[in-house]
Amino acid sequence: MKRTFKCLLIIISLVITRVEAQEIVELRKSKSNKVILKYMFNAGSMMDPKGKEGLTALTVRLISDGGSTPYSKSEIDDLLYPMSAGYNATVDKEVSVFTFEVHIDFIEKFYEIVSGLIYSPAFDEKDFERIKSNQLNFVKQRIKSSSDERYSKIALEDLLFRNTSYQHMLPGTVSGLGNITLIDVKDHYNKLFTRDNLMIGLAGKYSSDFAKKVLADTKKLPTLKSKLPEAPEVNGLDGIEVEIIEKVNALGSAIYVGFPLAVTRADDEFAALMVANSWLGEHRKSYGQLTQKIRGKRSMNYGDFTYIEWYKDGRIYLLPQPHVPRNANYFSLWIRPVQIGEQLRTQYPELADIEIGHAHFALRMALREIDMLAQNGMSREDFELTRQFLKSYTKLYTLTLEKELGYLMDSRFYGRNDYIRELDKLLEELTLEDVNKATKKYFQIDDMYVCIVTDDSEAATLAESLLKNNTSPMSYSNSVKEGLSQDILNEDKEVSDFMLNIKSVTIIKSEETFH
Repeated sequence: MKRTFKCLLIIISLVITRVEAQEIVELRKSKSNKVILKYMFNAGSMMDPKGKEGLTALTVRLISDGGSTPYSKSEIDDLLYPMSAGYNATVDKEVSVFTFEVHIDFIEKFYEIVSGLIYSPAFDEKDFERIKSNQLNFVKQRIKSSSDERYSKIALEDLLFRNTSYQHMLPGTVSGLGNITLIDVKDHYNKLFTRDNLMIGLAGKYSSDFAKKVLADTKKLPTLKSKLPEAPEVNGLDGIEVEIIEKVNALGSAIYVGFPLAVTRADDEFAALMVANSWLGEHRKSYGQLTQKIRGKRSMNYGDFTYIEWYKDGRIYLLPQPHVPRNANYFSLWIRPVQIGEQLRTQYPELADIEIGHAHFALRMALREIDMLAQNGMSREDFELTRQFLKSYTKLYTLTLEKELGYLMDSRFYGRNDYIRELDKLLEELTLEDVNKATKKYFQIDDMYVCIVTDDSEAATLAESLLKNNTSPMSYSNSVKEGLSQDILNEDKEVSDFMLNIKSVTIIKSEETFH
């Protein structure tokens, strides 16, 4: 199968083809001064063997950070420095991607150096011990201490996909990493990082001879087609299940909410949900309804966002990143940390008698907004403005050559050709009725998982309040309350009594997670 797209000026050409069962995505740009080379393997954390969770991530890191047979990692770094070239590797649930980038003047020498990482990784024992130790330290300590926001996101996935291949975080678990040997890494590489599990991406200005060489070299990999597992379904839900992670000296309550979403970029309906989601809580955008109400009007936290697919490193990136394609999808709500009772009581004498902080109220407000959107839909004005924003905003996803190639390869994962360009047409043809129909079909607040990372002083009282559906009045300092309109105070009363379909609340200690 071959499809070719050429712009009128013949500046850019995109070719997607299969050569001897090898898939390659080409994005030629004759005016570019660089070359991007990507290797996407159908090898993600969901392929980790049971009891060796973290094996895929460890294998990828040992390939990218451990050097090759001809060159050590330090030698590679020294050789690439004068070229101002670089590379990186990423791992997600279903794919692993190696990305190489270099100026066209150095492409031949660069390729000779870095291709060894893919085809003849060193798999040195010392590198293995170093990388494994760092990965284990992340799972045991860093994820729990560096950011409660990130902690809550990963804990939610652990809850959503419990007892499935999606459950564990990408770097693995404490026990799983402890069981992995260097022999396991080598076997995993030979079974999964094969020619038949590989998609190649090439972008920039390069010769046909170079493309042929890249393809020919893939024969160095075994032609083994692994039996890849099916992406799991989210565990069956009956009501709202809450898991509170009790942490010593937490700086607030970080909340992450999720429920299964039976739609991905492979479906045209995804574009309709993008519009509804963007209006409700586009990542790091202040105009979102949730951020406007929770942060803007009530100054409760930094931001409140919603997602209709996994968003990689949301604390770092303002734009969605490529190479996190997944077949098992879910809707999520991110309520960045709100204050706990102890903080409010200490800061404001007028709040000395409150029992819990803002978590229960913030959760109620956010879910109430989602429910109102699902039941009532968007207004025509909000629909038109949001759709136009997305038609411009999504073009920013591919501003760089590397990102453009990445999204093209992700498109192939979903059975599409060029999703970013297709999305423009999908958005143009959308109607308000399409958006409101899709929102009503997929958005709901009755069945979901909620993960809250909070301070040990807050956990028990918050759990009781949630389970009993206690009224949770918003607690303002006097100086803030004086500036609020009566409309906001009236809405607060409605929110504080809003009933949630909470069926269970469990408290676990931070040190018990990710084992």
